[in-house]
Amino acid sequence: MRIARRWLTAALALTMGLAHAQTPKETFDPLIDAVMARYRLPGLAVGVIDHGEVIYMRTAGELARGSGQPVTPDALFKIASNSKAMTATLLARLVEQGKLRWDDPVTRYLPAFRMFDPWVTQHMQVGDLLTHRSGLREGAGDLMLWPEPNHFTRTDIVSALAWLRPVYSFRAGYAYDNLLYVVAGEVAAAAGGAPYETLLKREVFEPLGLSRCRVGEWRRDAMAPVALPHVKHDDAYIPSMPDDPVVHPTTMEAAGGVQCSLNDMLAWAHQWLAPTPQQLSWLPQAQRDTLWTPYTPMPISAQRRAWDGTRLYAYGYGWRIADVDGALTVSHTGTLSGMYSALYLLPDRQSGFVVLINGDADDARTVLVEVLLKHFTAPQKARSVDSYADELAAKEHTRRTSRVPDTSARHPATANELRSQLGTWRDPWFGDITLCPRDGGVIFATAKSPRLRGPVMRVGQRYLVQWEHGDAEAWLSPSTGKDGLLHLSKVDPDADFSYDYEDLAFKHVRGCE
Repeated sequence: MRIARRWLTAALALTMGLAHAQTPKETFDPLIDAVMARYRLPGLAVGVIDHGEVIYMRTAGELARGSGQPVTPDALFKIASNSKAMTATLLARLVEQGKLRWDDPVTRYLPAFRMFDPWVTQHMQVGDLLTHRSGLREGAGDLMLWPEPNHFTRTDIVSALAWLRPVYSFRAGYAYDNLLYVVAGEVAAAAGGAPYETLLKREVFEPLGLSRCRVGEWRRDAMAPVALPHVKHDDAYIPSMPDDPVVHPTTMEAAGGVQCSLNDMLAWAHQWLAPTPQQLSWLPQAQRDTLWTPYTPMPISAQRRAWDGTRLYAYGYGWRIADVDGALTVSHTGTLSGMYSALYLLPDRQSGFVVLINGDADDARTVLVEVLLKHFTAPQKARSVDSYADELAAKEHTRRTSRVPDTSARHPATANELRSQLGTWRDPWFGDITLCPRDGGVIFATAKSPRLRGPVMRVGQRYLVQWEHGDAEAWLSPSTGKDGLLHLSKVDPDADFSYDYEDLAFKHVRGCE
């Protein structure tokens, strides 16, 4: 009788526990609300998949702050570097069709392709383009991609690689790059016999029913709703209003130019977690395994070790592979000015999530990803949004006070004090810049990147360029008799690596006109 009573008590407890189990809305809504409130985000879209089913979708905020137009599951967001997995998948489709091989030399498809080292040029394979182990500096050549818009072409990028000096040996280590994904897109175009944009639509978007994903040229009004990017100004988000109703192709489509909705990104994630027979016919398991193979070990930060217990972190073909609290994750993030994204997959339980944000939101994305991950990998280790946010804020305060110089005491430099530096200067891959008098000061301006422009300011005995776009200011190191070259470097040493000033070396070519 006592055994029966114990069984009945346990059954009642289980029944009561199930009755009080939280719904996905009850679980995730408070997390979304807390992140939105803490970071005052302009807009956000989140979707969660568990055991092969979409169990939660939430949108919040506006397409453009102050517009009154809400974010919806169909709103298009720039997914930035989450485009890389799509590019890798396009190449996998071409491999499956017998149009190229992963170990083919890049020069088979792009005879003009050149790296700084001729041996590397000869031995760079298609697969190498996707694994961030080329030997280039992190973000090398990214100033040809942004700030947008600019006038660089994909042909410019392919030819510029020969000027970018490696900082370590080929295949010897990890350093994130974007230019080689642009090259990968051009390889796909050469092997597939059509432009990259055409191929991506035909081979990836259409077979998977990603009906709102866009790449290349399209009209905003025809594809509404479209989320606008927002940048921070005086601790408030300001939308970047488009000047042109048409979205034009850029050099970086294959590295980070795709735009998709939450619905499309969930469909994209779902076919990786629980593919149908038709989807496995579209991309067989062998190719899927190839994309998710760890090729390049990546450094594991102290924060990742502390928060997630990570011991394996590596890059595959367009994906990052890591263990989080003992669970396998396959993921990527996307970062562009005013747009942040994240896609995380937990293949062993057919679960994952998508995050799309239309604002500069590094910490917000980090916190939201962590609280969503913990729901799947270690609920017992879950912390509050504010707990993670406070930790990141404290680290950033310490970093800024210890590593970022105080440049507040600045004033415009004069043409007289910079007279020996005035004129047009040329870098072999970036092109021409001018340092010329204007409005009582000196303006730094670039020929092919119009937004990379601003007044030269004096800070003590040093000079910096105060970019009009407000990001990643640069120290200007005047030329000397030693090498006669003009150099730039980051004022904030930890600024986004895509501002790869360190790869620039300008030689004087003529005076100001």
